[in-house]
Amino acid sequence: MLDVIRWDSDLIRRYDLAGPRYTSYPTAVQFSTQVGTFDLLHALRDSRKARRPLSLYVHIPFCANICYYCACNKVITKDRSRAPAYLQRLEHEIKTLACHLAPDQVVEQLHLGGGTPTFLNHGELRQLMACLRSHFNLLEDDSGDYGIEIDPREADWSSMGLLRELGFNRVSLGVQDLDPAVQRAVNRLQSLEQTRAIVEAARTLQFRSVNIDLIYGLPLQTPEGFARTVEEMIALQPDRLSVFNYAHLPERFMPQRRIDDNALPKPEQKLRMLERTIEQLTGAGYRYIGMDHFALPDDELAIAQEEGTLQRNFQGYTTHGHCDLIGLGVSAISQIGDLYCQNSNDLSDYQSLLASDQLATKRGLLCNQDDRIRRAVIQQLICHFELDFAAIEQAFAIEFRSYFHELWPPLLNMCRDGLIVMDDHGIRVLPAGRLLVRAVCMLFDAYLNPASSQRFSRVI
Repeated sequence: MLDVIRWDSDLIRRYDLAGPRYTSYPTAVQFSTQVGTFDLLHALRDSRKARRPLSLYVHIPFCANICYYCACNKVITKDRSRAPAYLQRLEHEIKTLACHLAPDQVVEQLHLGGGTPTFLNHGELRQLMACLRSHFNLLEDDSGDYGIEIDPREADWSSMGLLRELGFNRVSLGVQDLDPAVQRAVNRLQSLEQTRAIVEAARTLQFRSVNIDLIYGLPLQTPEGFARTVEEMIALQPDRLSVFNYAHLPERFMPQRRIDDNALPKPEQKLRMLERTIEQLTGAGYRYIGMDHFALPDDELAIAQEEGTLQRNFQGYTTHGHCDLIGLGVSAISQIGDLYCQNSNDLSDYQSLLASDQLATKRGLLCNQDDRIRRAVIQQLICHFELDFAAIEQAFAIEFRSYFHELWPPLLNMCRDGLIVMDDHGIRVLPAGRLLVRAVCMLFDAYLNPASSQRFSRVI
């Protein structure tokens, strides 16, 4: 079965390196300012000609309170009056990009992320969704995957009812940890009752899917304490759980400087947290999808993995990888055909560019043939834990072993270590290697080097 995992501490210690999460290949680290607005408009024209379906990501950057662990692009403010100016520029971007696409390009997937999207009041949320519906072809029959990230401290039954009315059918809740001491250490006080109320509202209002985010490796966490959090989350029966490894990078993310390094759990404690979490979740019937993600067997991600159709993009594992992804808002990333492009990370810059009738595209990358080949290889490994050489050879007119001849010695080492098995037909990631699939993918990353790897979190 795909969800089988075998815990091997020795293997983990050997291959627990820093590396990308491969929500794209090449990764955003490779984006440059040589790609700009002209490239985006050209890609949108190709998307329109091909009539490809769409996935929309909308970034709402505002948060009322700072969480010290957070590495997202956000603006911390209690001033709710900052939202209208942002929405005005966001709506201008929506209108500008939509006019370069065809009216019949269906939006199969929509996701509002942040920040805290529910920072917006009810009127602003209505306004934003009305703008999206008037300029994009959003589905009206509840068949699309329309999701939003929720901070349970910023939502109630009324806001959940509004979101359902506006067409959202998936919610993702940030929880991280229930221990009050841990919550104080990261400045995120959130009760189990607050989380339970939102889950119950989602079930009553017939949201199709509930995802819960947890983080292990936070200050003052212990294996026993985190196990209690996981147990409480299992009792809520979310459809999916994301259990992320906290990456402490205070030199890159200023809020993390408020975290006491000495309060962080030791590496062996983090490993024990992950091991126990896997035992708890698989024991409760969840399947390990890969890369920190777990889902119930009847969830769309689990079914797609079984059927070999699962893909991965900037929104993580998805069943909509065939869609062109349009990123809207500050720092948002688009993936349109072979083009990746990202808006300005700076809120003032984003707003001023759109105020002057320019798009906010600041950097990106256009994939070449080698990028496409390696992207396909990494997608297969990270989504399905196997790789069929013939499929790659047929798709790209290459001879696999010859093309990747320099990788054969390290691949054979991984075979000897028990991460993978390899024969003339392909590669299969073994149960002991599934937690370390990023390490396998990293072999195929042409851009990875010691300097760039320092910008990524560790595999585990």
